[in-house]
Amino acid sequence: MTETKPLAVPARVDNARALTASLGLAPQALGALVFTLADRLDAPLAIKEIASGRYVYANSRMDTLVGRTADGLTDEDWLDPGQAATLRTADQSAMVQTLPQVSEHRIERKGGRREFSVTRQALAAQDGGAPRYLCCLWLDQTTQRQHETQLQLALQQLEQQQQASEAFRREMQDQGLRDTVTGLYQRAHFDDQLRREVDLSSREHREFALVSVALDPLADDVKAAGPEARQRVLEALGRLLRSNTRAMDASCRLEEDLFAVLLSGVGLATAHARMEGLRRQCATQIVMLNGRDLGFTVSMGVASFPHTAHTQEELLNAADAALAEARRRGGNHVTLASIRFEMS
Repeated sequence: MTETKPLAVPARVDNARALTASLGLAPQALGALVFTLADRLDAPLAIKEIASGRYVYANSRMDTLVGRTADGLTDEDWLDPGQAATLRTADQSAMVQTLPQVSEHRIERKGGRREFSVTRQALAAQDGGAPRYLCCLWLDQTTQRQHETQLQLALQQLEQQQQASEAFRREMQDQGLRDTVTGLYQRAHFDDQLRREVDLSSREHREFALVSVALDPLADDVKAAGPEARQRVLEALGRLLRSNTRAMDASCRLEEDLFAVLLSGVGLATAHARMEGLRRQCATQIVMLNGRDLGFTVSMGVASFPHTAHTQEELLNAADAALAEARRRGGNHVTLASIRFEMS
């Protein structure tokens, strides 16, 4: 990986010359400082011949990096062809620039990997001709990159833990609102959701449907199978009610065999069609216990706001009345509440 970027100060070379002249320094003074700083930084420093790519100077740190005396070698002598080609490309880019160039390199040798930031500067010739040499200063970034990676990993793990904690909190909160057998919301959530729907529909002049659902009396053989059979039936009904409602709807268990479904933004005809489909699913649902199919059916009463009722109490009464009519017809039936017509 190579990232080349110019240094921020555009007149650094001119500034160095001006500083040398203004302070009356020998031309080699700043050069000696560069070598001293490289040693203090424990940084590999090398000078390459541009034409051949051979090292004409390397400090002891560079020799250590190469694994032997670097003088006279090329990058191909101590790196694999791919890494050597990457360095050569960065060298060629730096040769045509007047400003120092910085690039990032990963060096993999003997099963280990180290990361370096390499600063390159073409060295001006004394006679003013084209540069013949390239100075390369290597700064080891391996430890810093490892720390950055570890920090990033720690932050990711922390974020994942926070997300898991929040999901667990929501799940626990949600479970506190749900019936343990059917997985449906309990009465308190239903009452709160119904008040919200009535308020929203009143303010925005929109409709919604309320469906009262009752489990029809179980067959004698199912009753004889005991409490486990009844629980299997309730579990199946709960799954069907949940799968047939959207996230914006609410399916609730109000009493032992009495349920309610709030269908947000749904009119009477659409609600009837959806509940008729649900009724057929219940009637054909296979619920097995000890090799026996426990059949069950439901009765439903569908009312809507504001077409069949104008208040919350009227809506509840309308849905219950429609449910009573479905039961009177023998169960396994969906009945619509009567639409109110007001005289002007």
